[in-house]
Amino acid sequence: MGGHFGELARIRHVVTYSLSPFEQRAFPNYFSKGIPNVWRRFRASVFKVAPPMILLYLTYTWGNSTHEAGKRKVHADFENEE
Repeated sequence: MGGHFGELARIRHVVTYSLSPFEQRAFPNYFSKGIPNVWRRFRASVFKVAPPMILLYLTYTWGNSTHEAGKRKVHADFENEE
């Protein structure tokens, strides 16, 4: 009656290749190449990402402490009031 779901239409000039999951290795070179690659990429980008984040954190904490200090009353200003 009809083709299976993956074979319903034929597209010209498109070549697809597939490999069975049973013929692939799940984690090839995971420890020998994967972890060193992650470390290399981390070292390459940490000096680009960390300084703005540290600057924003310091600005945020400074702003919060200044805001909290501005909300407090100075008791010396109200000593002579009755």
